Amino acid sequence: MMTKTDPSKPVQPDLFKVMLSDLVSKSHELVLLRDAIDWQGIETAMESAYSSDGRPSVPVRMMAGLTFLKYMYGLGDEDVLAQWCENPYWQYFCGGEFFEHEPPTDQATMSRWRGRAGETGAQKMLMETLSSAVRHKVAKKRDFERVNVDTTVDEKNVRYPTDARTLDRARERVVATGVKLGVRFSRNYVRKGKSMLRKHSGYVKAKQFHRAENVVRAMKQYLGRVADEAEAAMEVVVPKNARETALLAQLRGYLETSRKLIAQDKYTPGKDKIYSVHEPQVECIAKGKVHKRYEFGVKAGYVTASRTNWVLGAMALPGNPYDGNTLSKMLELAEDISGVRPRHAYCDLGYRGHDYKGDCDVQVVNRFRKRKPRHELKWWKRRSAIEPVIGHLKSDHYMARNMLGGVTGDRINAVLSAVGFNLVKLMKGLKRKWIDRLLLCLRTVAGEIAGLIAESLVPDITATSFDMQTTDALPAREKWRFA
Repeated sequence: MMTKTDPSKPVQPDLFKVMLSDLVSKSHELVLLRDAIDWQGIETAMESAYSSDGRPSVPVRMMAGLTFLKYMYGLGDEDVLAQWCENPYWQYFCGGEFFEHEPPTDQATMSRWRGRAGETGAQKMLMETLSSAVRHKVAKKRDFERVNVDTTVDEKNVRYPTDARTLDRARERVVATGVKLGVRFSRNYVRKGKSMLRKHSGYVKAKQFHRAENVVRAMKQYLGRVADEAEAAMEVVVPKNARETALLAQLRGYLETSRKLIAQDKYTPGKDKIYSVHEPQVECIAKGKVHKRYEFGVKAGYVTASRTNWVLGAMALPGNPYDGNTLSKMLELAEDISGVRPRHAYCDLGYRGHDYKGDCDVQVVNRFRKRKPRHELKWWKRRSAIEPVIGHLKSDHYMARNMLGGVTGDRINAVLSAVGFNLVKLMKGLKRKWIDRLLLCLRTVAGEIAGLIAESLVPDITATSFDMQTTDALPAREKWRFA
C-alpha cells in the first residue's frame, strides 16, 4: 500500500520552471472545470484505498484528473500520458503547478489506481459531476425527477469467437504458461494448430461444414492432450517464489477454461459457453440489431434526465438479465447518486412486466399514443433522448470497446464512461455561463459609458437662467431650444 500525498503544502516558485498559472487563460473550459470540481471530496472518498505506511504515492488529484481526461476524450492510458506532457491545460487541470516535460506516472499505475478505486470510487466521481453541476447552477435538481431508463451492451475488446480459434488460443496459453513453469510437453502442436486453423477457415468459406466439424474435433483432441500433460506436471511442481505461485494459479485457470471448451458444443446453453480465453466472463448478447446480431461483452444500464440528458446512474449488469428485472435497481441507484427521488420514469417495451413496486410513476412507452394527453405525449417523445446519449458514450467516451480486464473492469468502465459524458456537459455549461456573465458586464459598462457621453454632450438646460425678453427677440425657429 502507498500513503496519500499531502497537496496542501505551499508551492515555492522554481527559477528554472514555468508556472502553469502564467500560461493558461482563466476563461478556458478546463480551467473553469478545474475550479468547479470538489477535489477534496474525491480525496476523502479514496481514503480507504491508501495506507498510513509505505512510500508516498502520486497525488489522488493527479490520478483522478488523468482518469477524467481519459474518459472525457476517449483515449487510452498511453495517449493520455503523452498528451499530458504537451498540454499545459491538462497539467493545470490535474493540479500541476509547473509545466513538466515528463509524465507524472505510468500506465501500470493508472490501471492499479482504477482497480483500487473500484466501482464505489467511480460512482463517487459520478456523484461529484452532478453535485458540481447543481452547485454552479448548470443543472437543476427538479430536472432529475423525470428520468429515462435503458440498457445497452458494453462490448469487450475480444475477437469474434469461433470454435477453432478459441481452442487454438487456449492451447497456446496452456503451452506458454507451462513452459514458463518448466513443463516439458511431448508435443505442443504449434505448427499443426496453424495448419488446422487455415483448413477450418477454408472449409467454412466453401460451406463444407462436416469437414469443418472434423477439424474442430481434432483441435479438441490437441488441447486435451496438452492439458493432460500440464495437469500431470502441476502435481510435482513446487513453487519457489511468488512469481511461480502466480504462474501456477494462472495455469490452473487456463486448464479449467480448457476443460469447458472441450466439453461445450452447439447444444450447450449460451450462458455456459466460453467465448474468450483471456476474458472467460464475456457473454453473448443479442439485442435485435439488424447490423449487429450478436455482441460480446456485458449488459449495462443507464438512467438519464428526461429534460437535460444528464447521466444519473450507470451500472454493469452481468448475467444478461431481463431489462424489466433491473428497473428497481437502476432507479434506486439514480436516487443514491443524484440525491433526488425519481417521480416519473419512461422506458421502452423491453421493460414490460418490470419488478418496480415503489412510488415512482413508471410508464412503458408503447406504439399506441393517440389516447395520451398532450402533456404526457411530450415526455413520451423525450424517452428516445437516451438513445443518442448511449451513442455518445460509445463513440466519444471509451465504451465502444472495453479495454479494462476482468469483471471489475466491466463495472468500472460502465460508470466512468458516464463520468466523462457528464464532465464534458458540465464544462460546456460552465463556459456558457462565463460568456453570459461577460456579456452582461459588457452591456452594463456600455450603458454606463453611453450615459456619461450623453451627460457630457447635452447641457443641463434647466439650470441655466435666461432673460425672457432676450428669448422673445429670437426667431421662432430658435425659441424651441429654451422651451
